[in-house]
Amino acid sequence: MSSPDPSSQLALPQRYSLTTQTVHSLKEGVRSGHWQGYLPGERDLCAQLQVSRPTLRAALEVLEADGWVTASARQRRLICAGVSAVTEVGPSRLIAAISSRPLLEMAPTSMCLVDDLRASLNSAGFGFELHISPASYTEHPDRSLDALVNRVPAAAWVIFGSKVPIQQWFVRRKLPCLVVGSSSPEIALPSIDSDFRATCRHAGGLLRRKGHRSIALVLPKGAFGGDADSEKGFLEAMAAEPAAAPAVIRHDGTAPHLCKLIDRAMSGPHPPTAFIVARGLHVVTVMMHLMRKGKRIPEDVAVISRDDDAFLEHAVPPVARYATSLSQFTRRVSSAVRRLAEHGREPVRAIRLTPKFLPGGTV
Repeated sequence: MSSPDPSSQLALPQRYSLTTQTVHSLKEGVRSGHWQGYLPGERDLCAQLQVSRPTLRAALEVLEADGWVTASARQRRLICAGVSAVTEVGPSRLIAAISSRPLLEMAPTSMCLVDDLRASLNSAGFGFELHISPASYTEHPDRSLDALVNRVPAAAWVIFGSKVPIQQWFVRRKLPCLVVGSSSPEIALPSIDSDFRATCRHAGGLLRRKGHRSIALVLPKGAFGGDADSEKGFLEAMAAEPAAAPAVIRHDGTAPHLCKLIDRAMSGPHPPTAFIVARGLHVVTVMMHLMRKGKRIPEDVAVISRDDDAFLEHAVPPVARYATSLSQFTRRVSSAVRRLAEHGREPVRAIRLTPKFLPGGTV
């Protein structure tokens, strides 16, 4: 059997380093005219690109070697005139994402999503920036969003875990936008999320089949669309059991408040014998508080996590939970936002990915 012609072999997939991705993002920022004259200081660049100072400096050295920037006495890199003149022409290849929380405060799965999304977009020739803007997630985000969009010439926007006011703003401005999470049903924006309605319907049915009748769903206050869908699915599952005593516990996100509400539920007329909990960190709070009160898991109380986080596998007992393929999720987000950037619009539809149930020792 003859060996294949090397020229006909498929190209191997490349795994780009974070420094290479940062170089691409910096060049795209210069090319699009996002920065003119001088680059921002290193601290500002680290915040905008969500990278460490050593990674940024390594990338800046590459830009200097390539003739894109030069060091200046003002301690800010001067954008070379020739590069600036050439790069002011052409459509933006920048994708901008908005989050209410810094990268290091996100859930581990969200951090991985951002990192994988940056790599996917960079390999497709797009720059990627994550902008932290808590003010954009308030009831009146207009001023903050106006300033951000005027400052950042993005071809398309990605908003993480958004509420109705920020979604309404993007609809009014008619800007290409993808919601990573669940958009409100009456808002015409494309969105990608896990199917939380099906997840909680399945979780409720599973617990009922195991004999539980008093079941509580634990959600944070100010529920986003996915949390509202979770409640719908949970109540649908419980409606099939006439003797069921469902409860929805909404907490403010702090451990003391959540523990107080758990105590109140456990001392009520129908103390829950099972909990379905949103957010991995809140699962830990519920389990540890119940065990501190002398409850055995799962002998006395069952616990299911609606979401997946890697650390839940290392709990004792391992937590039963639902997991959506991160690689599949990233591919869908990357593909949709690239179409938005290239064509200016994407079909307004809600893409829902069905999670897989991972059995554990808590049920």
